[in-house]
Amino acid sequence: MADVEATKSLSGLLNGIAQRVYYGNPEITEQLLREQLFPDLNQDQFTALHDRMKALLKSIAAADMDHAQLEAFLTAQTKRQGSSGLTAEQAAALSRFWKSQRVRVRESLLAQSRWEPGLRGLSWRVDLQTAASRGDAAHSGPVALMELELGRAGQDSEFVCLEFDETKVNQVLKKMADIQKSIDSIVQRS
Repeated sequence: MADVEATKSLSGLLNGIAQRVYYGNPEITEQLLREQLFPDLNQDQFTALHDRMKALLKSIAAADMDHAQLEAFLTAQTKRQGSSGLTAEQAAALSRFWKSQRVRVRESLLAQSRWEPGLRGLSWRVDLQTAASRGDAAHSGPVALMELELGRAGQDSEFVCLEFDETKVNQVLKKMADIQKSIDSIVQRS
């Protein structure tokens, strides 16, 4: 029965670490985890366990390990000697945790690495404006209208409308071609 409790406590610790590190829950503290899950361990023992599990989770998440990679990694960790090694129960708990949380942790890491605000959508059209609609004959001709939908995660979108005449469209296309040339030259050198 003690093994079942130890396994539950370790699973709780892994979930608590994930809540804090990957899901941004500031209410989950190291002290709370110790008090709730490992009240029998002294602070130094708990800190060592917590830091070890946190480091292992970060390694697993950073590599986005699949099942085979995870099993090889955990096997290597269990064969290590001394305090840096894992027990079979700890390896099993890490394996169960990663199988159930891999997708969610990956999504969290991707969300944390994105620039904000992000481009959610883009629509464009070309309008022909006549002298009668603008009020002057100097600006008749095609106009490109572009609408950008920008937004941050969990917030409503903002819309930005841009208007380009033929000269501005050509300038934008030239800048994009220059960017593409720069990218191509970097890729070819690598």
